[in-house]
Amino acid sequence: MPTSNSRAVARTLLSLSAALATLVHGSLAAIARAAERQPNIVVIVADDLGYAEVNCQGSQAIPTPRIASIARGGVCFTNGYVTCPVCSPTRAGLLTGRYQQRFGHEFNPGPAQQADDNFGLSLSEATLAERLKKSGYATGLVGKWHEGYRPAFRPPQRGFDEFFGFLGGAHSYLDSHADKRNAILRGNKAVDEPAYLTDALGREAVAFIDRHKQQPFFLYLAFNAVHAPLQSADKYLSRFTNIEDEKRRTFAAMLSALDDNVGLVLDKLEQDKLDDTLIFFISDNGGPTRQTTSSNIPLHGFKAQVWEGGIRVPYMLQWKGHLPAGKIYDNPVSSLDIVPTALAAAGVAAGSEHPLDGVDLLPFLNGTNAARPHESLYWRFGKQWAVRQGDMKLVKIAQQPVQLFDLAADFGEQHDLATKKPEVVDQLTKDYQQWNAQLSAPRWQPQQQARPGAQARRARQRKP
Repeated sequence: MPTSNSRAVARTLLSLSAALATLVHGSLAAIARAAERQPNIVVIVADDLGYAEVNCQGSQAIPTPRIASIARGGVCFTNGYVTCPVCSPTRAGLLTGRYQQRFGHEFNPGPAQQADDNFGLSLSEATLAERLKKSGYATGLVGKWHEGYRPAFRPPQRGFDEFFGFLGGAHSYLDSHADKRNAILRGNKAVDEPAYLTDALGREAVAFIDRHKQQPFFLYLAFNAVHAPLQSADKYLSRFTNIEDEKRRTFAAMLSALDDNVGLVLDKLEQDKLDDTLIFFISDNGGPTRQTTSSNIPLHGFKAQVWEGGIRVPYMLQWKGHLPAGKIYDNPVSSLDIVPTALAAAGVAAGSEHPLDGVDLLPFLNGTNAARPHESLYWRFGKQWAVRQGDMKLVKIAQQPVQLFDLAADFGEQHDLATKKPEVVDQLTKDYQQWNAQLSAPRWQPQQQARPGAQARRARQRKP
C-alpha cells in the first residue's frame, strides 16, 4: 500500500511534470511563433554611384564606413551587375526580377513633361512590393520612383502601402519645389520639404521602420544621391575642405550624406533588435564621371554604356545569422537576383505566370551550391548590346565591330580578342540572338538619343 508520503511525492512529481509540460509547450509555441515571423527586407539603391566609390571595393578616397559595414557583416560582390546602364530600366528589372526588355521597358522616359504616354512599369508585371504585400508584409517606398507618372503607375498602385518621394528622375536636393512636375509626394499629395533631401529620405526610412517594427516589412529605400545636380548641405561640405576641385568636393559631400543616412537605417534596425533583416545595397548604374566625378576605375566606360563601367556596380548583401560575414563573392550576380532572393528568404512562392530571370542567391552564398548563379548575363540598350558567359564578354557598340574580352584577365576591357577567338564570338553571338528573340520592342523611345559610338571613342581615350 502506498504511504501518505509516497502519495505526496507522486502528486508533487505529477505537478512538476505538468508544469514542465506546460513550460515546454509554451516554449515550443513561442519558438513556433518566432519562426512564423518572416524576415524584414530592406533594399537600398544609390543613384549613379560608380564602382570605385565605396570602401567595400577598396576605395579610401571618400569614407563610406556605414555602407561598407553592410559588406563587413555580409557579402561584397565584386562582379555585381545591373541590367541597364541607366536608371529607369534597371529599376524595372530590379523590382520585377525579370529582364525589363521582356516588357518593353528599355529606355529612360525623359522629363515628365516630355515622357511618352506609355511610360510606366508594365501593369502586367508583379513588383516585389505586390508579391510581399500579399504575404502580409508592410511595404514602403522612400525616395525615387521613376517607373511611371500616370496614376495607375504610381507606387500606391504598385504594391506600396506608403510612399514618400518623387516620381521622376533627377531632383533638387535643396528646393522641394524646384520642379513643379516632379514634386515631393507623400502618397499622392505634394508636400513642402525643407530638409536636405538625402536627410529627409533617411528620416522617413527610419520612421517607416518605427511604425512597422512589430510586423515584417519591406522597405525600398531609393536615394537620388549621388545623381546630379551636385548640391550639398554645408555640414557635409565642411568635411572635405581638403578637396580643391569644387565638383569633386560637392560629390564627396553628397556621398558622405548618403553614407550617414544609410547608417541611420542600420542604427534603427540594431536599436530595435531587428536582426532578422535581409539588407541589399546596390547602385542603379555606373557613374557618369564627367558630369559628377563618380569613378568607375579600373573599369572601362561610364553610365549609358554597356562597357563594365556602365553596368558593373557596388553591390552587397547582409542577413545576419543566415549568411557569412565578411565574404567576398567573385562569381557574377545580377540586380535581377534581388526579387528571387527576397522571396526565398520570406518563404513566398514566385509563381509561374511570369518566370523570373534572377536566381535565389542564398544557396550560393551559404555554401550549399558551389556553381555559378548564372550561366549567361545579357544587356540590350538600343544599338548597344552585350553578353557575358563565364568570364568571356562580347560587346557591340552601335556600328562598331563586336569586341571580345576575357574579364578574368582583363576586366578593364583593354584587349579585344575577337580576331583571336572567332569561335567564341560566334557562340556568344548565337547565345545573345536566342535571348534577344524572346524580347519585346521598346514601348517608348528616349527623348534624347544617346550617341554610344561617340561615347565609346571618348572612353577609349581614357585609361581605366
